[in-house]
Amino acid sequence: MTNTGLRSFLISLLVLSGSLLSSLSWASPLKIDNQDRADTWPYGPLVTSGRDMKNARGDNVVYAGANWPGHGEVMIPDGLQYQSIESVVSKIKSVGMNAIRLTYAIQMIDEIYSNDGKDTSVKDSFVKALGQTNGAKVYSQFLAKNPSFNDSTTRLKVFDAVAAECAKQNIFVHLDNHMSRAAWCCSTTDGNAWFGDKDYNVDNWVRGLSYMANHGKSWPALTSMSLRNELRKPDSNSTLRSQSYNWQDWYTNIKKGTDAINSANPDLLIFLSGLDFDTYITPVVQGTALTPGSGRFSTNDFNGYVNKLVLEIHNYQNSASSCSSLKSSLYSSGFQALHTEDSKTVNVFPVLLTEFGFQQTETEWQKTYASCIAEYLSEEKAGWFIWVISGSYYIRSGGQDFEETWGLLNHDWSDWRSPSYIEGGLKPLAKNTAHG
Repeated sequence: MTNTGLRSFLISLLVLSGSLLSSLSWASPLKIDNQDRADTWPYGPLVTSGRDMKNARGDNVVYAGANWPGHGEVMIPDGLQYQSIESVVSKIKSVGMNAIRLTYAIQMIDEIYSNDGKDTSVKDSFVKALGQTNGAKVYSQFLAKNPSFNDSTTRLKVFDAVAAECAKQNIFVHLDNHMSRAAWCCSTTDGNAWFGDKDYNVDNWVRGLSYMANHGKSWPALTSMSLRNELRKPDSNSTLRSQSYNWQDWYTNIKKGTDAINSANPDLLIFLSGLDFDTYITPVVQGTALTPGSGRFSTNDFNGYVNKLVLEIHNYQNSASSCSSLKSSLYSSGFQALHTEDSKTVNVFPVLLTEFGFQQTETEWQKTYASCIAEYLSEEKAGWFIWVISGSYYIRSGGQDFEETWGLLNHDWSDWRSPSYIEGGLKPLAKNTAHG
């Protein structure tokens, strides 16, 4: 081979080698991304180890946060006509909370699929939900507070921006499927109650979970997803209620959901919720029969990702007068899974209280329910999300600009509704629990 030929051959070989390396790098982004995530907050992906959630460094992670609804008819996170995304996240951060439970409706994904993969603009979504006059007005307010958005901004882009700001401020994002049809939640007759209910198409639900899990790969702050909020009796469908509302069918369907999420995004933790508005998940903890069948919850049914499963329950026993009774109820409803020393605990998992709440007055937080919940979560070093950050909703049950008296923030989301609770209750709770 001549020198010229050799030189040409070597140059070609170098170009080919570079192309191959480039292709290999492009074909394996997940490995590179995982290494980057392990070295920077949130030090993911998260896993479970016994009763604890842990990051890639082996540190315990405990969520201490607030619910931020985005499952209403507008189908974007509430409050953004009053405050910027940065402002809301900053307020959450300022009191020591480290996480949000960000809710969404499957309807949003259904509409994307029915529109050839294209999402609806926020402008159109406001008008559709609130009417032409009010929708245009609130949309204008939304743009004024969030000037980076414009008429081409889609609903998912708003979710993206929330997740990006949370990453910037080191706030974990837990993505919660609250409803199928976008609306206020919940009742037993709203058509969203149970697998197969009028508005709860199981195939669409599974597709929606997969879509959001995959979409969330671009959100560094996203570390977990739930399957479904507050499963409950489908009272508008007596046949479905009598034949399907049970633990056996629950198990059949939740395995579809967990497989969908894990297949789309294996990094994520997956939260399992129970029955009766997610007020108990005892059969999973105690390993009893999933009635009316005789089968039992088995970690073998989640091959390859059992260390991604977390339990969640809700509690709204606001009339409680005995703290010891309330603690006993929390324990038996699900928190028993934290206690390996209990001989009746068959399956050990992290457990979070993903909803609790109360009127944000100057005195309510000092009563038995609120003070006992805080005491219990602090004792257990358990994660939690209070209902709710929202001072108001775009729309709730037909009422526009709806006042939320349980909201941590006031109506225009500018300040705390109950400063005494924030200082005397919420901040100490966050300090006693938040980790990671």
